[in-house]
Amino acid sequence: MTTYAPTKPWKPTRADLSKNVIGIIIAAITSYLVVASTPMKGKLAYAFLFFFFATAIQVVIKWLALGRVAAVDELASSIALTGGIIVFLPVLSILFTTISKGIKGLHWTLFTDTMEKSSYLDPIGMGGILHAIVGTMYMIIIASIISVPLSILTALYLTEIKGKAAGFIQFLVQAMSGVPSVVAGIFIYAALLLNTSFRGSGLTGALPLAILMIPTVTRTAQEVLLLIPNDLREAGQALGATQWKTVMLIVVPAARSGLVTAVILGVARIAGETAPLLFTIGGSDKVNWNPINGPQSALPYYIWKGLLSGTPEAVQRSWTAILVLLMIVLFFFSIARYFSRQRVK
Repeated sequence: MTTYAPTKPWKPTRADLSKNVIGIIIAAITSYLVVASTPMKGKLAYAFLFFFFATAIQVVIKWLALGRVAAVDELASSIALTGGIIVFLPVLSILFTTISKGIKGLHWTLFTDTMEKSSYLDPIGMGGILHAIVGTMYMIIIASIISVPLSILTALYLTEIKGKAAGFIQFLVQAMSGVPSVVAGIFIYAALLLNTSFRGSGLTGALPLAILMIPTVTRTAQEVLLLIPNDLREAGQALGATQWKTVMLIVVPAARSGLVTAVILGVARIAGETAPLLFTIGGSDKVNWNPINGPQSALPYYIWKGLLSGTPEAVQRSWTAILVLLMIVLFFFSIARYFSRQRVK
């Protein structure tokens, strides 16, 4: 008995691939000639011309081979691909620049030493960022302890209870989302530190971060709770459960992974904030294990201080701290992505 292999009409043939390669080569050569013979200079001009000529050639090839509909589809696909590249290139540039410049300052004692006995002018191998990492972790933990319960309860009120104040609270949450981070820092500085006996500490640094974290976690948690099917709520009420028990025993467990994602996104939001800390933590070059008393440090503050010094050694220290901070933020985003996938499953 004869068997036939399944056809794959969507798969490009060798002839199609050859035409595409020839079109790309022609576009590259044409772009080079235009850049060389006209006032349009630079890599950006070449990239723009290459996209224009490559798209035009591919559209013409599709039009001649398959007709107008295929040509329009090719044009739309090219524009969509270009948009994706435009979005991706800045991210890739940031990662490449940070890694290439920050990796030069990595050394064995970076994570175990502080700047207590070193200065920003010393060789890169001296000193470390332990005090900044400890301060950052302290402030993230304190800000999370303050903001997470308030944010989750606010989201539950807006999605489940929907009381008379829901509209006003929703307005406040949206308004807080647009508050500049420096305003939160100045508010805490004016309320707690200006003309008082209090001094900058990890706690006063965590308060403006909590203010910034609340709207992020609230809005994300609200979206997660809205995705929970109403059938679950109705099933709980049909079994005689009160609204409070339905929310706590059915809705919240069903949205658990999404709520964890909301919290992690909030943490990633505040991990790199610099402006609020300039007014509220006091700054320290040694580890302060007491976040309530005494000046504290943080990675963003360490980076700002190094860049402010301006010397090559200080700038290199800042780039290395930027690399560490970027890895921490990417770690939080990776965890959030993991929990969001768990929620989808």
